[in-house]
Amino acid sequence: MELKSTQIGQRLAQHPYNRVRLLNAGIEVSGENHQYMIPFNELIDIRCKRGIVWGELEFEIIGEQVVRLHGTEWKQTQHFYHYLNEKWQQWSAEMSMVSAEVLTSLAERILQQTTQDAWLSLRNLAAIRESITQQFSSLPLPLARISSFQNCFSQYQLCQKWLNQSQRCRTQINEKWCESVLSRYADFFQNVESSTLNYSQSLSVINGEDNVLVLAGAGSGKTSVLVARAGWLLQRELAKPEQILLLAFGRKAADEMNERIQLRLQQENIVAKTFHALALQIIREGSNKSPVISELETDTQKRQALLLEEWREQCSSKKAQAKGWREWLSDELQWQIPEGEFWHDEKISHKVSARLERWLNLMRMHGGSQKDMIENTDEEIRDLFQKRIRLMAPLLKVWKSALKEEGAVDFSGLIHQAINLLEKGRFISPWKHILVDEFQDISPLRAKLLQALRQQNKQTALFAVGDDWQAIYRFSGAELNLTTSFQHYFGEGDSCALDTTYRFNERIGDIANQFILQNPAQLDKPLNSLTKGNKRSVVLLHEDALERLLDKMSGYVLDDETILILARYHYLKPEILNKAQTRWPKLNIKFMTIHASKGQQADHVIICGLNQGKDGFPAPARESIIEQALLPKPEEFEHAEERRLLYVALTRAKQQVWLLYNPENPSDFVEDLRELGVPRQKKP
Repeated sequence: MELKSTQIGQRLAQHPYNRVRLLNAGIEVSGENHQYMIPFNELIDIRCKRGIVWGELEFEIIGEQVVRLHGTEWKQTQHFYHYLNEKWQQWSAEMSMVSAEVLTSLAERILQQTTQDAWLSLRNLAAIRESITQQFSSLPLPLARISSFQNCFSQYQLCQKWLNQSQRCRTQINEKWCESVLSRYADFFQNVESSTLNYSQSLSVINGEDNVLVLAGAGSGKTSVLVARAGWLLQRELAKPEQILLLAFGRKAADEMNERIQLRLQQENIVAKTFHALALQIIREGSNKSPVISELETDTQKRQALLLEEWREQCSSKKAQAKGWREWLSDELQWQIPEGEFWHDEKISHKVSARLERWLNLMRMHGGSQKDMIENTDEEIRDLFQKRIRLMAPLLKVWKSALKEEGAVDFSGLIHQAINLLEKGRFISPWKHILVDEFQDISPLRAKLLQALRQQNKQTALFAVGDDWQAIYRFSGAELNLTTSFQHYFGEGDSCALDTTYRFNERIGDIANQFILQNPAQLDKPLNSLTKGNKRSVVLLHEDALERLLDKMSGYVLDDETILILARYHYLKPEILNKAQTRWPKLNIKFMTIHASKGQQADHVIICGLNQGKDGFPAPARESIIEQALLPKPEEFEHAEERRLLYVALTRAKQQVWLLYNPENPSDFVEDLRELGVPRQKKP
């Protein structure tokens, strides 16, 4: 059956189409030079209109396009329209039954997936959305018409809801599931640790994403969360003990974790490891070799002696080397270098040995050739960096020779070897869940090891606990971006915050939080205290009042309370402390650098040295070209890491913090703290 425009209608309409023909399951609209096929599965609507003289048919198709036929005799137009519409509706009714079957099956699968007793992860959600999209593409009816069929309506609405409001649906389901779980497993959360887990701790433990970053502020119970997470995986049979890997940055932290796990979970098959111990295991199992850690890594004296001896040899035997080193130390580091054979000067030797260790370690962490290091350096410092690398090259060579002679490896070499074995598929990872402590301290090399493990076993979930506010180890290679841009580096996931500190009072918390968040790059998170404190909980004090302060403290500090005195550098230890044991025998006083105090706490904290200058706090930048090229890029915000260092110092205190400064030469931080409302006192 077909319909044609009249000759006059065709001439006057001046339209490309003058004829429509009904096909088996579609129509063909054509003209002298044009032809358009419209199958029923692309047809959205048919409209019949009457003009002043002639009739008009409109065919709406997918994509909001409209094909029109003008200039047809009105009665013929009506007749054709009714016949076409009947055929189209008949076809549509048949296709709606097929669509209903597909949609019913799809809706049942969605309901099954979203009503399980489990966290609905982003990966699950992506699978649901993909399934909906695929099934929609297999429907015989256009999606724009589906909801007009009663037998398809409810199922289609459900699918559309999960397609267009998927995040809201997922959030609602997970919130409901979390409340149910916290109720059903109340005994677990009350007893898994010595103290009952609070709400935010419990929520982080049960989070079921493949990548979870737990932001754990100072004193918020991160170790409890790590132990509870391992216990939760066992409780819910999400993993066997041997499928759980806990990673810590130091041997002491790993040992403490193991003690807690055995005490609280009675599990000996879950073992916390350092990254180096993990690398050793991968190498042993992936290559059947048992590498030995070099004594140079464990014996500081031996390490410094080797590097210092080679440095002196280079300077004394090669004039160009001596000249290069003199230029480096005096021009770039602005050291006072004596005339003549400066390399024999004890003071210079002592200072340079620490630098040689650090620079060599950065080169070893990089792991690439000297050519690679130079090519990857910013162009503006590349030439100077190349000169410095050439000066360091003999030390790197003697280091490698010493390792070879010893038949051993260093720490960086250990991790590089492990990554290489993983990338070659020579080690099969048994771990379904990797839990990492102090994640803010992670370096690109350790991150690469984690990524290689997960690439080898794509089902591995990563649970990272850390605090970007306490990231203070950039100088040793830690990269803050790996935490603040966690999902960019490790994949789509979730982040949650532990919102209660059990250490310091509200006053200390308010000052510390406001101070750290002046850096806009820090992640904003709640951290509430259980006790109030008062305005004198944080006080700025003239540094010459330290002795008087300790005198007063000897009168009110209780026998079981502790005092922690902190400074930016160890050599800034106040001299008065040398007689503290006899002067204030009842006071429990301990001195540490701020870096060393990480993880410590005390009832009262005294922070020394908030002054300007080369020994001041914030410390002036002392990075050489080597550090500029091989360390992670420094942040744009001024004194960003030094600010975090003071935050760490402030949050060691439970009750009270005294910040000592020279009123004639105060650091920038003194003014920042004063603007936050910290009172200044001449006397304690």
